[in-house]
Amino acid sequence: MMKNPMKEEKQEIKENNSDLSTYDNNSDFALDITTSSAISRVNIKFLAIYIPIFWLGGFLIAIYLYEYTKDITYAPIEFLLFKLLFLPIALLSMYFIFIFSCLFFSKLFLILINLIHKPREGIFRAVNGDIDFDFWCLRIEVKKLALWLIRNCPLPWIDVLAFKWFGVDIDFSSHLQDSWSDVEFIKFGRGVMVGQGAVVMSSMVVGNYLIIKKIIFSDYSLIGGKSTIAPGTIFGEDTVLGAVSITTYNQFLESGWIYSGIPGRKLKPNKYAETRRDIISRVDVDEEKKFDEIYEVNIDEDKKD
Repeated sequence: MMKNPMKEEKQEIKENNSDLSTYDNNSDFALDITTSSAISRVNIKFLAIYIPIFWLGGFLIAIYLYEYTKDITYAPIEFLLFKLLFLPIALLSMYFIFIFSCLFFSKLFLILINLIHKPREGIFRAVNGDIDFDFWCLRIEVKKLALWLIRNCPLPWIDVLAFKWFGVDIDFSSHLQDSWSDVEFIKFGRGVMVGQGAVVMSSMVVGNYLIIKKIIFSDYSLIGGKSTIAPGTIFGEDTVLGAVSITTYNQFLESGWIYSGIPGRKLKPNKYAETRRDIISRVDVDEEKKFDEIYEVNIDEDKKD
């Protein structure tokens, strides 16, 4: 029987957590996202990383602009008209050159930072001087600039490419509709949809602690708009989280169920979850008949289970 890596990984995470459904209110690590601050206490010194990224991106723009305008001074009128005609394309090209150069140089800085201190899951002290916290702040600032530029880019598919570039396990069958997601310790299955305005946080600051924990979205998970996903959340297959809902730390959402609320609670079975995705139900209106049609499912071999 073919092994399913996604199922094995979920099982391993569940085994590492003694209980995903109950929380000890007396524990220092009993986390309630509804009363916690997800805002990182980033020191102003980390913003200095933007200076070389902007400078390198601007340097490429300067080279492009020089090459575009270097022959204008003594050029004939026809050449000037040609340059003027293609000026909008040149400006658009400079816009994309700046975006992709920021993305590229941010990735280079991130590789260097991760070589110095590798990211890891856990619960850390959220104080300046803690090495895990300081490097987390630095990684956040490096990625924030590039992802903000990409998310405001008019190309609809470019955000998924950017998330893959920064290490998110995601393919083009999943979509983040104007939502925000961390790029560390996030795994998407096939056909996952994250609604508009949702926030996926594999890391967050709660009180005096920094929490970093992997989030898994199994195949065909659906996250409603304006929802918040806490670190350690695991979505089962065909799981739906309603709009304006919140999960709690280490919460496991069972396959084939609809969750809603603050915090998210099991509401009702997802009746639209299909056990076989190689069957399309069709209706012949004229004959008043309903019939099933089998078609080939074009998905990855390791996800066909």
